Amino acid sequence: MNTTDATYIDPERDRFKMMFGLPLDAPVHMINLLRFRDVAAYAPDDPEAGGPAVSGAAAYARYAAEAGPHFRAVGGEQLWAGTPELMVIGPLDKQWDSAFIAAYPTAQAFIDMLRNPDYQHATRHRRAALLDSRLIRTRPVDGSGHF
Repeated sequence: MNTTDATYIDPERDRFKMMFGLPLDAPVHMINLLRFRDVAAYAPDDPEAGGPAVSGAAAYARYAAEAGPHFRAVGGEQLWAGTPELMVIGPLDKQWDSAFIAAYPTAQAFIDMLRNPDYQHATRHRRAALLDSRLIRTRPVDGSGHF
């Protein structure tokens, strides 16, 4: 498959392991780009699969409601959120429905959240909701007005 045609929902094991090669005790900002399904695609064995059909955006709202307390419990906060309108630089065929930056006090806090069984349970809504996504770990730097 051409990588421009690939979709990404969950982190691959080797990418997750790469986190341990980066500092775990420093703050991180995670850039999130999300593309929602028109209709959420729950796994056949998920209790939500038998219910009324919901949009991907609605399924993601369920994820946010369930995952939010775990995000905040590790010190996470949303720094910025927006609705992408136009890909000015980049392929026009890559469209995103939502973008946001989540901040964590440390990379270890992010990992701790991912390992929490209650958080993991909430991710079923995320998987059902998303057609494609990107998650980019960044190291915050002091911009101090510099461009």
